[in-house]
Amino acid sequence: MKSRKTFKTPTISASPAKAPAPIAASKAPAISAAKAVPSAPTASKAFAPVAKVIPVKRSEAPKAVPAPAEKASVVASKPLETIISVKVDVGFGNQVYLRGEGPGLSWEKGVPADCAASDLWTLALKDAAKPVRFKVLVNDATWSTGEDYEVAPGQRVTFTPAF
Repeated sequence: MKSRKTFKTPTISASPAKAPAPIAASKAPAISAAKAVPSAPTASKAFAPVAKVIPVKRSEAPKAVPAPAEKASVVASKPLETIISVKVDVGFGNQVYLRGEGPGLSWEKGVPADCAASDLWTLALKDAAKPVRFKVLVNDATWSTGEDYEVAPGQRVTFTPAF
């Protein structure tokens, strides 16, 4: 039988680590602002000096912000876009026109509307300051029946005229 060797386990005594003593202000290394460059973090606890913030003086007074009442008057005076849609199927190759009183409209010559779908035509009128009165025509020749249509400025409306 072979003999076994016994090993003694070394005992390690754990003593609490001592915290390093704080550096006195008189013994702290002097760091100039010119040499204080950020670098990788180190284990030392020395702190870099903080740059002093100097307030900047304004040469001009701050601009006044308009009161809410002033803003409302600016928005109210701007004319709105009026969009007129006509729902009618005039057949392939035909065009819908509008004649009337309003920005860009006249009773003598019609303004063509844009085809949005097979039975929907639209016309956007900008800068309408008063109600727009108009009639719908096919190919600027055949007038719709009934009274004139009227639209307030800034409205989006759809009409279905009869011919």
